[in-house]
Amino acid sequence: SSAHQKISLVEIVFRVIRTRMLSEVARKATALKRHVFICTNERDPSHARGCFAAKNSGLVVDTFKTELIKRKLKNEIRAQKAGCLDTCEYGVSVVVYPENVWYGHVQASDVAEIVESHFERNQIVERLRVPGK
Repeated sequence: SSAHQKISLVEIVFRVIRTRMLSEVARKATALKRHVFICTNERDPSHARGCFAAKNSGLVVDTFKTELIKRKLKNEIRAQKAGCLDTCEYGVSVVVYPENVWYGHVQASDVAEIVESHFERNQIVERLRVPGK
């Protein structure tokens, strides 16, 4: 019937659009050179392991994103919030993949140095490294 054909046509169009969108997402993801995760875990401030949302981790995320845009690295490096990275004793923590480099006690004022040194010159910022990671 014609109603069945219309539904089928809509379904076909939907599948084509979805496939194109997913392939574009996959293409962009594989184009990334690095992926940066910043702990923004929220806990009750009285919790023994602390609350990193209260320690300006959101500002660290925003500063990474701003710095990547400013340096035209947004299409190569993605910075995003993460839940608990299990390195609470090192304050706001950042992990960079694929190198698996961990930074601790990161503040917004450290971000430009990480981006310039690590991302642009491939030199790890040793003063911020998490020991044993």
